[in-house]
Amino acid sequence: MYKNIYYWRWFFILLTDLLKEFKFDMQCKKFSPRTIKTATNNTKAFFRYINNEFKVTELEEITSLHIKKYISYMQGLGRAETYLNGILKNLRMFYRYCIQEEYISTKQNPMLKVNWQREPKVIINTFTDIEARKMLKQWDFKSFYHARNKAIIATLFETGIRNLELCFLNIMDVRDRVILIHGKGNKERYVPISPALKKILIRYERIKKEYVKNKFLEDDAYFLSYRGRRMTVESIERVVKTTGEMAKVSKNIRCSPHTIRHYYAQFMLRQDLDVYTVSRLLGHENIIITKRYLQSIKDEEIINMSIDTSPLMNLR
Repeated sequence: MYKNIYYWRWFFILLTDLLKEFKFDMQCKKFSPRTIKTATNNTKAFFRYINNEFKVTELEEITSLHIKKYISYMQGLGRAETYLNGILKNLRMFYRYCIQEEYISTKQNPMLKVNWQREPKVIINTFTDIEARKMLKQWDFKSFYHARNKAIIATLFETGIRNLELCFLNIMDVRDRVILIHGKGNKERYVPISPALKKILIRYERIKKEYVKNKFLEDDAYFLSYRGRRMTVESIERVVKTTGEMAKVSKNIRCSPHTIRHYYAQFMLRQDLDVYTVSRLLGHENIIITKRYLQSIKDEEIINMSIDTSPLMNLR
């Protein structure tokens, strides 16, 4: 009897400690603070659910049925498939950690019997070339605020960089001809800097240097807030949204860094860059993800692109 009580208490503490260990492991692997917070919260919420509903407190008690029940419960709350897949992704991360630390074997992983949710195909409407030009012309160099925003918009359109990647850019990452981007999963990649972007960045750097000369800087962030701090995802979102409003972008287009990323992917394809190269520039794990970015290209554009690459037209 006493042995069973001790056994239960040990595993209860272990389950709690595992969450702390999992969080620490993500920090060691240099996951972004946002990823760590989301993964920790999603895993903690799952533990709370199985404890309340099934009195499950031991790691080895958790089955694929518990996970499916939790997903069903979240569906009942109206959560979208993309949200549910985010939860499943985080639980897979947790179980990979458990296997890594040999708390369970690969065969004991309950996630092996849990499928992804089928997400509806969402076509993201992106900017026209005219709208992109207008957005790029909205800011000048009359102040630090204007120069910074102009540099942000230009960098987003020129590189297709993710919002969070832009926030994490450091001074040493922006070089003469390339930008070193610290991407998802601690993966790095280089993207080129065109002369047009370089010209904008040089002017921004000159104005920034004057602006911060009497300020205490916490780190070497490339893009700074008014107070000289590293910019946040939300602040970059506001810059893009404001720029879109100033440029009078169509109301059915969501003005966000992610929409600019979609525009970049489609623009590069229209310039005859192959999907594999575009995928590398975007930092995608495989071209399947990149192809999703291309779904909103209109049929008329596809036809025109096909005519330009026609074998009969080019082999005459």
